[in-house]
Amino acid sequence: MPQGVPAPGTVPDDGLTTRQRRNLPILAVHTGPGKGKSTAAFGMAMRAWNQGFDVAVFQFVKSAKWKVGEESVFRTLGDLHDESGVGGAVEWHKMGSGWSWSRKRGDEVDHAEDAREGWAEIAARIRDERHRFYVLDEFTYPLHWGWIDVDDVVRTLTDRPGNQHVVITGRNAPTALLDAADLVTEMSKVKHPMDAGRKGQRGIEW
Repeated sequence: MPQGVPAPGTVPDDGLTTRQRRNLPILAVHTGPGKGKSTAAFGMAMRAWNQGFDVAVFQFVKSAKWKVGEESVFRTLGDLHDESGVGGAVEWHKMGSGWSWSRKRGDEVDHAEDAREGWAEIAARIRDERHRFYVLDEFTYPLHWGWIDVDDVVRTLTDRPGNQHVVITGRNAPTALLDAADLVTEMSKVKHPMDAGRKGQRGIEW
């Protein structure tokens, strides 16, 4: 297994031991025009689940009618944890169906207000250290559109207590978020079947 040896001159003089620095919580951003941003985030979440971490997924843009394969997998993993204690607890929330904590589930309401409500709940959970691993799927879009204050998000994530990992996905990630992140991956498209007029297919897109 790779040991992740830092490049020469990159080890900070922060007073931390190698073990302490290695176990610092990660803020990751998957952005760019290419396919695979959410898929990579869910792969990280699966590793976190295997380590027994409490995993929470929040989808900000996808319609409630859009059933991604990963949702079914993680709900099954959550059931497995509840029944046998294997892995970690799982929660999956999506804006398009009304946040699960909201009384207006299923109502047709303003998307910007829905997004702000979702972020307010996530920020509260981060302050309370409710989960160990968060996926904020397509969260860059409400930031890019100005629905949610970027400075508030960066401040909340930078100051989060404990050991909470956060992965954010979506195109057009704000510069302030990229600057605050520990891990930034930009997905670039070289080719895509849709460029040749082929629609998404079962097992590949969902």
